[in-house]
Amino acid sequence: MLQDAETFRLLVSGVRDYAIFLLDADGHIASWNAGAAALFGYGAEEVAGEHFSRFYPEEMQRRRWPQHELRSAAAEGRFEDEGWRVRKNGTSFWANSVITPFRDSGGELRGFAKVTRDLTERRQHELALQHSEERFRSLVEGVGDYAIFTLDPDGNVTSWNAGARKIKGYEPDEIIGSHFSRFYTPEAIQSGWPQHELEVANEQGHFEDEGWRVRKDGSHFWANVVITTLRNASGTVVGYSKITRDRTERHKREESLIQREERLRRHGEALERTVQRMRDFLATASHELRNSLVPIHLAASLMAKRDLDPPLEHLRQTIDRQSSLLTRIVEDLLDLNRVERGILSIARDPVLLADVLSGAIEASRPLIEARAHALQTQWPKKPVKLLGDAQRLTQVFINLLNNAARYTAIGGHISLLVETNGADVTVFVADTGKGIAPELLERIFDPFTQLAPRDTDSQGGLGLGLALVRRIVELHGGTVEARSAGVGHGSEFVVTLPVRKPAARPVQEIRKKGPDLGRTLRVLCVDDNRDVANSITAMLETMGHKAQVAYDGAAALMAAVTLRPEVVLLDIDMPGMNSYEVARMLLKRQDDPPPKIVALTGWGRGSDKQRAQDAGFHRYVVKPVTREALESLLAGFTPNGKDGVSCPSPT
Repeated sequence: MLQDAETFRLLVSGVRDYAIFLLDADGHIASWNAGAAALFGYGAEEVAGEHFSRFYPEEMQRRRWPQHELRSAAAEGRFEDEGWRVRKNGTSFWANSVITPFRDSGGELRGFAKVTRDLTERRQHELALQHSEERFRSLVEGVGDYAIFTLDPDGNVTSWNAGARKIKGYEPDEIIGSHFSRFYTPEAIQSGWPQHELEVANEQGHFEDEGWRVRKDGSHFWANVVITTLRNASGTVVGYSKITRDRTERHKREESLIQREERLRRHGEALERTVQRMRDFLATASHELRNSLVPIHLAASLMAKRDLDPPLEHLRQTIDRQSSLLTRIVEDLLDLNRVERGILSIARDPVLLADVLSGAIEASRPLIEARAHALQTQWPKKPVKLLGDAQRLTQVFINLLNNAARYTAIGGHISLLVETNGADVTVFVADTGKGIAPELLERIFDPFTQLAPRDTDSQGGLGLGLALVRRIVELHGGTVEARSAGVGHGSEFVVTLPVRKPAARPVQEIRKKGPDLGRTLRVLCVDDNRDVANSITAMLETMGHKAQVAYDGAAALMAAVTLRPEVVLLDIDMPGMNSYEVARMLLKRQDDPPPKIVALTGWGRGSDKQRAQDAGFHRYVVKPVTREALESLLAGFTPNGKDGVSCPSPT
């Protein structure tokens, strides 16, 4: 029983954030509070006797959703839902609704209590319950999911609904007249928090909070609380309405989510550390592998100059072929590392597409011919000019042609066709091979993704080629697409690149004198790996240059006194004397002209290149070094020593 009629009337009439109304057993409106009028826009006289389905969108009315709500509430004892509702003016709002049936003493269904709240603006959480007529008492008592009760100005409980009994565990005669602070933890009481809530509600009109509360049995629950100040017509505080909802399960979920996010954060940091260790491992492994590949590759090249017996020549070709394959795998791993770190870069130079495609065909021809494929090519007679990195673009089409050769049975057909279209050029690389399953068409560009097993006589790989193809093409502003009618129907890769006209070259560059290709140079090779140093020195001597070897920095400085080298191939990573210090000391000598210092290293990191440039190095060459790379490198140094940075770096 409400002990103060005025307070009870104020409790109901002050509820504006909840539409609270009664329905008869068929869903017709029997009562209508101020919150319902404010929320829906109808006066009580406009909706009395109307079916409550008029507040629902037409689609929900056609599905008879309102009738479903009443049936569910009657069967289950309550029904809660969120969805769109419609105001009198036709505007929609998102509502939270709770429907609770109420029955007479004989258990017969008499109607429903419906509580609706506008959640469109979730900041509006003031809840005030006022009751001015006895007919609303059953509605308040029937709400079981909210503890709805009133306090006097001092904070003592003056009313208690069914939801309060359910959530807090007290019967009305046990709690009415007691101070509401008994629902709080000892820590909150000691800090004066209950009184603080009333003070804020007095100042601002309402107070909302979430925190731990205590039930009659001493157990704790996480509560959402809204306190609204109740004032009479003169503005005097006559009490408070307090609405409490048990949000323990939601709080547990939120706490669990926070803990999962923290675990994910820690796992992410651990994964990043693992990835960084893997990157460091790849860099270190590539350095060591490159050092080992240099003498193998150069030895095979030197042996090619000899007239070997057929069995030995076959073995030499095997060594040369497999060392080249291993070099390609190492380079692919490093390129993938650069892609994942976002540091793979390309040059921006004028490029003829015909040169790129010709180079790719020439590089792929041994594999194509070994597998007896027919190769068809067709591209425009008029030169197609691009702006990009010739080496990287050639790498794109080598990968595509090699894949076509590997995945096509012996004696197949491969085509490379070019079409121009305005500002773009499209290159089609097609084969009659094994084809690609539909689910792999996009994933085929992911690292380490491979198709079905290749023929046993084809070369291997790590599934990195297409991942690099896509990144290189994208860096050039283009696109690449895989097409296939399915397994067994061949495949086609379509590369589209923008056509750009290169800027006019300065007259001075056009007229510049080219390198002297026939001059003998004095070259000092410095490397603590004796096999590498000796192999490069032997290769230089076969090319007609005067070469000398040193295995550490001190020996290099001594050798430079007598040799007076024009070019120094200096290993970056040597023990003992710092290689950068050796380079600076060599450049400080009074030699005329000073030597050209070439960084020779198994590392390929951007920071190493920048450090070498800062130390005065003229080139940065990544191992393994081929005979062709050495010839190209040395051809760039002109007799007067002033053209030491004009030719592209072999990197």
